[in-house]
Amino acid sequence: MRTSNPVSFSRRNGASVTTPDVASPIPTPGPPLPFTLEKPEARVRKILRMVETGTTFTIRNLALEFHLSPSYLQRLFKHQTGVSMGEWLNEQRLQRAAHLLASTYMSVKEIAHAIGYEHASSFIRAFERRFAQSPSHYRKQSDSTKC
Repeated sequence: MRTSNPVSFSRRNGASVTTPDVASPIPTPGPPLPFTLEKPEARVRKILRMVETGTTFTIRNLALEFHLSPSYLQRLFKHQTGVSMGEWLNEQRLQRAAHLLASTYMSVKEIAHAIGYEHASSFIRAFERRFAQSPSHYRKQSDSTKC
């Protein structure tokens, strides 16, 4: 299992957010920033491991898995990691999308569906907000750096 560095991204209000430092098959751009707590509790560590497999999870799915209410799970995750669970899950999806764009020939629509977006247009907007470029431009840029 490979490990990656945490990823920093910005909230709508301009605040900087850091994703947890977990093993991930997806390369993560950006400077590594520390987690707020040294070692999250077992349930949170298990969530981190489950999501790193690349399977798309929702907060509701994870709450059912751990027999918790979605709101309690989100509070627990935020308390243990310092990061909003929804923002972290979204960041994981977009990082997976970036990896798929750079390493596969899947269409943007196929990638959007694979990472849990129902509509490609919603995925494209989210990707552009995160990476400041369209998925197709990101793919072209990734292809040109391979040469």
